[in-house]
Amino acid sequence: MKFHANLLMSPPVKAQPPAFSPKEFRSALGMFATGVTIVTASTGEGTPIGLTANSFNSVSLDPPLVLWSLARAAASLPAFSTGSHYAINILAADQKLLAEKFAVKGGDRWGGVEFTLGCGDAPLITGAAATFECFNRSRYEEGDHVIFVGEVERVAWRAGATPLLFHGGRFYTELPL
Repeated sequence: MKFHANLLMSPPVKAQPPAFSPKEFRSALGMFATGVTIVTASTGEGTPIGLTANSFNSVSLDPPLVLWSLARAAASLPAFSTGSHYAINILAADQKLLAEKFAVKGGDRWGGVEFTLGCGDAPLITGAAATFECFNRSRYEEGDHVIFVGEVERVAWRAGATPLLFHGGRFYTELPL
């Protein structure tokens, strides 16, 4: 029997239907501890926008790329999709209230928040553990989210900052092992 390399490397055409409920999927995802970010940008009119996200990851060191994802139903999707830049602000443990404030729909998210403007006028939150100023390089629609890949133009961090963590629906801080 003769085998073609293409046959051995061909992935299935379609995934099998899930053998779990959306609630079970969400619970399992909650077992992955993450950092907490606020992703920010400015609208075309110069209004700051931002939201809490834990869907952040590094992609590449050369070129420096990161990714995050946003629900397709998010009101801020048009601004993030069309803007040239955004910032990813990794929160420190003392910024839990900011994470909660930017996670709630509606209301004044920016009231009392100290920030400066970075590349493309993306807000950089004062006191963040780290900031990544990103060129809005590419977007990929997958399922009910859009995956944003940003090319990092500037980075800053606060040495010794204790990170804000999220696990199982709760906030935590680091505990050295």
